[in-house]
Amino acid sequence: MDKIVRLHMDDNVAIATEPLGMDVVLDSARNLKTVQFIPVMHKVALRDIAVGDAIVKYRQVIGRAAAYIPAGAHVHTHNCIMNTLTTDYDFCTATTATQYVPLADRRTFQGYRRQNGKVGTRNYIGILTSVNCSATVARHIADAANRANLFAPYPNVDGVVALVHGTGCGMRGSGDGYENLKRVLHGYANHPNFAGILLVGLGCEVMQIKDLFGDGLDRSERVTAFTIQDAGGTRKAVTAGLDALKAMLPQVNACQRETVLASELTLALQCGGSDAYSGITANPALGAAADLLIEQGGTAILSETPELYGAEHLLIRRATDRSVAEALIERIRWWERYTKANGDELNNNPSPGNKAGGLTTILEKSLGAMAKGGSTNLTGVFRYAEAITRKGLVVMDSPGFDPASVTGQVASGANIICFTTGRGSAFGFKPVPSIKLTTNSALYENMSEDMDINCGDIITGDSDVRSKGAEIFESILAVASGQLTKSEELDYGDNEFTPWQIGSVM
Repeated sequence: MDKIVRLHMDDNVAIATEPLGMDVVLDSARNLKTVQFIPVMHKVALRDIAVGDAIVKYRQVIGRAAAYIPAGAHVHTHNCIMNTLTTDYDFCTATTATQYVPLADRRTFQGYRRQNGKVGTRNYIGILTSVNCSATVARHIADAANRANLFAPYPNVDGVVALVHGTGCGMRGSGDGYENLKRVLHGYANHPNFAGILLVGLGCEVMQIKDLFGDGLDRSERVTAFTIQDAGGTRKAVTAGLDALKAMLPQVNACQRETVLASELTLALQCGGSDAYSGITANPALGAAADLLIEQGGTAILSETPELYGAEHLLIRRATDRSVAEALIERIRWWERYTKANGDELNNNPSPGNKAGGLTTILEKSLGAMAKGGSTNLTGVFRYAEAITRKGLVVMDSPGFDPASVTGQVASGANIICFTTGRGSAFGFKPVPSIKLTTNSALYENMSEDMDINCGDIITGDSDVRSKGAEIFESILAVASGQLTKSEELDYGDNEFTPWQIGSVM
């Protein structure tokens, strides 16, 4: 059975590790052969499956047969449809004591300790905009600073990044959309990877800059704010912004890395452009790395709530208490209402690229995606961009759209990102470094300049999930200490900032 991967003895499908033609022998002992072409990474039936019967992968139901499926046949969207989801949750039945590393034996990295006690992995200056109307000025300030080579005399400054967006006005001054954006901007302004912050507004927008202050964010030598209207127009605003940057640079450059515990790391777990190998290689390997970080006292953020749909029962079993479990269920129910109100359904995910890579239903995708969360207890559930206040594995509610999801994770406090991909997502995220993990070796070889770690060797047996998880964990510590990721070398990260925009636009 070297041409296929069967994940559990209870599974009635396996995954092809190469394109399989007709009459390819899969199991000579059972005289199991293919009865049609099976694309690589797609599913093949291991036994006859009757109409309506469960299709099982990961020892979990991923759908049901829409037609009779003979052994050796291709199993995909043409004959596998959504299964009715269970709401019979086994609350907190799979919690286990986390095996924390003794304090004296814990790992360290070289980070930037900030005055508020948080620790950064990079040393940027950020330009944040309250509204789309100030985006041009923010970009002009950053471009002018780079053209003037303003940072050359300051080697400890990683640069300036202008984070602009398409909202901030034409919206209610309260409600989910407003609160989402406010939490994002507040979280970024307080992020430890920013040693200096410049807030730029227009002046008449709904998201007023003055409303962002408070709750630990105040004007200071580190934080400067103004509006274009108060500055006297575009040119004067750009000049004011450049003057503010020049004033910040000596202080930002004075920041030095120091030895800090790995418990200061908050890891954003993210996947994009998934394929059928995602749940076998990169995602469980990242989950193993997340376990190692949590054992060190650190934090890992699992997000993309629509891509937990159908697999949330596995997290609910690992919740530390019933209130945490019910908070996750409440978010799942919110997404069911939200998609229905917009004439959609959660099973419209997977995307066309996911399906080309062998994924069939959201249940199958969710089971693979959730593997990023490792095996430790679920300690908390947080709203989008809400500050993470608990250690261990947490869920931060977000869309599955990667830029919007990571924007929220960073606002919540993530100071490093691990991003798995099976299709080849091109992605970086200033001010936080993003480590790219490939699910298959062909992708790694084809896009080696973009990808940091190949997890495809798990399929060939040249590595395993535990070893790859340890490799990822070591990379996390090295990158947190200043080693550049591939996306940083390519200068990705200026355009991915995408606050989740919900609610009416007026």
